[in-house]
Amino acid sequence: MADDLFKALADPTRRTILDELTEKSGQTLFEICSRLTMKHQLGISRQAVSQHLALLEAAGLVETRREGRCKFHDLNTAPLQRIAERWPLPNPSGPEKGTP
Repeated sequence: MADDLFKALADPTRRTILDELTEKSGQTLFEICSRLTMKHQLGISRQAVSQHLALLEAAGLVETRREGRCKFHDLNTAPLQRIAERWPLPNPSGPEKGTP
């Protein structure tokens, strides 16, 4: 699963999509495409955005839900938390190296 996560985060367009979902979760494909075009001047097709979203969903970073004919995309930061837990920061109040 970590490989999928790192692959998903490696692409700048996918990171931009995640930024947009951070700003406003629960967006449809149309809303995401509009924001990418208007706010970020990304000339990307709807199909390409859909493929990016599918990869983000496979990595667990995006969850979808359907309401009628609409499909909404929500950010899920749980996989990022697992990465942070894998490589914890050292305790800053602990003993320093070379201290008896």
